[in-house]
Amino acid sequence: MSCLFCPAIATVSRYFDKNKGLAMGVTVGGSSAGGIIWPVVLNELLNKNGVSFGWTIRIVGFIMLPLLVVAVLTVTPPAKNAADDHQHRVLTEEEQSDKTAEGHGRHKILQQGTKTHKQGLVSLLKDTTFLVLCSGLAISYLGMFSPFFYATSYAQSLGHSTSFAFYLVSIVNAASLFGRVLPGILADRYGHFNICGTAALLSGATALCWTAAKSSGALVVWCLAYGLTSGAIMSLQSACAAHLVPPELHGTAVGFLMGSVALT
Repeated sequence: MSCLFCPAIATVSRYFDKNKGLAMGVTVGGSSAGGIIWPVVLNELLNKNGVSFGWTIRIVGFIMLPLLVVAVLTVTPPAKNAADDHQHRVLTEEEQSDKTAEGHGRHKILQQGTKTHKQGLVSLLKDTTFLVLCSGLAISYLGMFSPFFYATSYAQSLGHSTSFAFYLVSIVNAASLFGRVLPGILADRYGHFNICGTAALLSGATALCWTAAKSSGALVVWCLAYGLTSGAIMSLQSACAAHLVPPELHGTAVGFLMGSVALT
């Protein structure tokens, strides 16, 4: 999954300098669409049609395969602009630094755009802002996906029907679709880090209210609230990482970021 997700996200970030948050939100929002559909498909096959678990997974895999083929074939890097490439080569390090300082609005790593990829990688790993971003998101991921995995079990433990419990996952993902796209619009205006940090605080506060939801209505409202707040974290994390580095290091930054959260 990481071999599909990370390159696609890194490629999208290279196409957009403006509206990067919205672009990331739309891209990552596609996975929420899958999160709406697949629980329903699994519920219909397993609980209503008596299909075995093995064949259920095979059917889902056969549906996914052509979709992934199309996705892989459409992920292509942006074409290089010869004029921009020539201008980049002739700029001195001092001019590049001045150009960055005058208003490109990026981090100091951008001042090293004329250096080699290896030197840029070393600078990335020494950058305090990037390391704090990776650490903060790794902590957030310790419990962020628990509702996605355990909402069904929690509802069943309260005596709700299996069918209703399965649909809670779809409800969380439906809300997460809007939570991934709409905050991207706000992030492009008010800052990727500001919106991502706010979303992390709100999703944490919402998670603390989980066990207070007992009735079916309360569970639906809670799933909507959690999906909406947590979705922004998943869409803006890559935008934050890409904001700190030049385009040639987008893939590296996203890869290290996703690797750090994978540890938790």
